[in-house]
Amino acid sequence: MSRLNFQLEATASGSRARAGRFTTLHNEVLTPTFMPVGTHAAVRAQRREDVLDSGAGVLLANTYHLMLRPGVEIFEKFGGIHRFMNWPRSVLTDSGGFQIFSLPGSRSVSEECAEFKSYVDQTLIRLSPESSIAAQRAIGSDIMMVLDQCVPSTVEHGVAERAMELTHRWALRSLAARGDSPQALFGIVQGASYADLRAASARAIADMPFDGYAIGGLAVGEGSGAREDCTGIVTELLPQDKPRYLMGVGTTRDLLEAVHRGVDMFDCILPTALAKQGVAFTSQGRRDLRRAAYRGMDGPIDPKCGCPTCRTYSIAYLFHLNKVQEPQGWQLLGLHNVHFYMQLMRTMREHILADDWLGFYRSQRDLLDARDGYGAPVRHVTKAQRQKLKLKLGRYEVVVRDRIGRIREMTSGEVMHPVNDPAEEARSLYVEQSRLVERLTEPEAAPLVVWDVGLGAGTNAMAAIQAVEAMRRPANRGRANPRPAGTQRRLALVSFENDLDSLRLALRHPAWFKHLRHAAPRGLLADDRWSSAAAGVDWLLLRGDFGATKFTAPLPDVIFFDPFSFKTDSALWTLAAFRELANLLSGKAAELFTYSYSTSVRAALLAAGFYVARGRGTGPKSETTIGLTPRAAVDADGGGISHGRELLGEEWLDKWRRSDAQAPMGTDSSDASWHQAVTAHPQFQARFVYSSPRTRGARR
Repeated sequence: MSRLNFQLEATASGSRARAGRFTTLHNEVLTPTFMPVGTHAAVRAQRREDVLDSGAGVLLANTYHLMLRPGVEIFEKFGGIHRFMNWPRSVLTDSGGFQIFSLPGSRSVSEECAEFKSYVDQTLIRLSPESSIAAQRAIGSDIMMVLDQCVPSTVEHGVAERAMELTHRWALRSLAARGDSPQALFGIVQGASYADLRAASARAIADMPFDGYAIGGLAVGEGSGAREDCTGIVTELLPQDKPRYLMGVGTTRDLLEAVHRGVDMFDCILPTALAKQGVAFTSQGRRDLRRAAYRGMDGPIDPKCGCPTCRTYSIAYLFHLNKVQEPQGWQLLGLHNVHFYMQLMRTMREHILADDWLGFYRSQRDLLDARDGYGAPVRHVTKAQRQKLKLKLGRYEVVVRDRIGRIREMTSGEVMHPVNDPAEEARSLYVEQSRLVERLTEPEAAPLVVWDVGLGAGTNAMAAIQAVEAMRRPANRGRANPRPAGTQRRLALVSFENDLDSLRLALRHPAWFKHLRHAAPRGLLADDRWSSAAAGVDWLLLRGDFGATKFTAPLPDVIFFDPFSFKTDSALWTLAAFRELANLLSGKAAELFTYSYSTSVRAALLAAGFYVARGRGTGPKSETTIGLTPRAAVDADGGGISHGRELLGEEWLDKWRRSDAQAPMGTDSSDASWHQAVTAHPQFQARFVYSSPRTRGARR
C-alpha cells in the first residue's frame, strides 16, 4: 500500500494534465506542484516565512550535500531535518545520483556503489543504495529517492542502457534498504534520450512497489523537444494511481509542457539562480533587469502578481539593486520568482479541475517563455546579424538550396525534406498517392477527413488545399467534379503540431516557401482554423502533443503521417503509439501514408494491427510505407483486399526475420507478443499472397 495515498481528482480533456492530492507525514500536497530547492536545508536567499507564504508544500533537499555538511549525525541529534530547519511541511531528498554525475574530477561507479572525493576535505566517499537510504532515513525526509546512475542525455545507446540497468538493480536494493520506514520512496526512470530505453525503464520501475515515480536524467544536454518526447513516452507507461515527478525541470514553459504530458511534481533551481542574475519570471514572460530600459520604470515587475516584492517595490528600484549588486535585489527577485512558480501551479490545477485546460495551455505556451521587449536591445546588432537572425526562430532555422527553402531543427541538425523539392514530395507522396482528389468526387455526403500529423512548415497541408482549389476552379469543375457545387464533398483537414515556430519562420520567407503565398496559413495561426466556402475546405489546427490531441479530432479517412524525424519525435513512432492509434481507428476504414520504410516502423504498424503496403518512392528512397486499418484493407465479407495497394508479403517477412532491426521502437526485450503479432498477421496468410495491383484480376 502506498504511503502517500495519492488521489487522482481530474484529468483534462484532450490532454494528460492531471490534478491530484497526496498526504505525507507532515501535510497534504495538491498537484501539480513545484518544490523550491533547498539543497543545503535552505532556499537560497529566501526566508522560511516567505517560502511558507508562497504556498510551497514540499521543499527539496539534497542527501549528497547534507551528508557532507552538516553531517548525518547532526540530523540524528535534532531528530531530523524538519526540526533542524524549523520547516513544518514536507521535504523530499534527492539521493545524490545527479550530484555524483556533476562532480568535477575523479569518480567511479561500480555494481556495489559510487566512489568520489568529498569537496569539503577530499576524503573518499562511498555512496551505495543502502548508505543513501540510511542517510535519508536519518535526515527524516517525507519522500526519499533511490540512488540512480545519471548519464548525459547524448551518450551512446549502449552506455545509456548499462546505466539504466544498473539504476534498476539499485532501485531494488533501495526498496529493501527502506524496510518498514514510514517515509515514502520514489523510483527513477532513466534511459537518456532513447525512446526504447525510456519505455523499457518505465515498465521496469513501474513493476516495483514504489510510492511514486520520477523521470530522471533530463535537462542534461538534450533539447526541449527531446525532453518533451521522453516525458510523454514515460508518463504514458507509469501507473495512474501514483504521483509522477520530473526531476530538475525547469522553466515555466517546461512546467506547462510537462503538466500537459501528465507530470505532477517538479523542482528546479532556476527561480532563485536566475534571480541572482537579475531575471524575473512574469505573466508576460521573462524580464531581464540588466537592461537599461528599466532604469526609470515605475510599477511592479508583474502587475498581475500579489507577492510582497510586487506589492512593495518598483521595477526601477529592483533594477538599481541589481545594478549595484546589492544582495537584497537577489532576495526580492527570488521571492517573486518562487511566488510566481507556486501561483502558476495553482492556476494550472484550477484549469484542470475546471476542464478548460487546453485553452489555457495554448494561450500560455508562447507567452510564458517570451523575452521582454522593453527598450532598445542590450547590444548593437549589425544589419548582417539582423538578416541572419531572421533565418532562425526557436529551435529552427532556414536553409536554402536552388532557391527552395527548407527547415532545419538545430538541436538534431536534421532538415525537413532534405533532398527533394518539399512541395513536389508532398504532392506525390501524400496528395496523389492518397487519391485525395478522386475521393472528393465520390458520392459521399460526409466530409473527407484528413489528418496532417506534423504540420511543420505547412507543405503537406497546403499541397492538399491547392489540389482541391485547382479541382474546383470553374474551368475544371465539369471534368474533375461533375457534382453541383452545392453538393461537393468537403475536405476536413486537421493539422497536429506541438511547435509552430517552423511554420512561423517559413512564413517570414515566402520567396523560398512558395506554397505559403496563400491566406490559409496565416489565418490558421491566428484563429486555429481556416475555411473556404468556394473550395469546400475546413482546416483545423490542434496544438500540442498528438498523443493527447488526436482524441479530440474527428476520425480520419486519410492520415499524412509526417513527424519531423525518429530523433526529434521518437514518441510518435513507438509500438505503443501505433497501437493507441489503431485502437482509436477500430472499425474505421482509414489509410496512413508516411515517408519511412524502415523495418522497425513497418513491424510496429503490423504489430499494432495495421495492414502494411509499399508506397511509391521519393528521392533516394525506393519506396515508402502505407498503413491500412483492417476495414480499409479487407472486403466487407472478409474475402480479400479491395484497395489495390501492394501489401508486404512473405519476401519482406523473410527479410524481417534476418534483420537486426526487427523490434519496433519502445518495445521491451522481455515482451515477445509483438513478434507473434507480426508473424501471425492475417496479411501474410494465403489469400493475401497475391497483393500487387498488377495481379488482382488473376486472383479472383
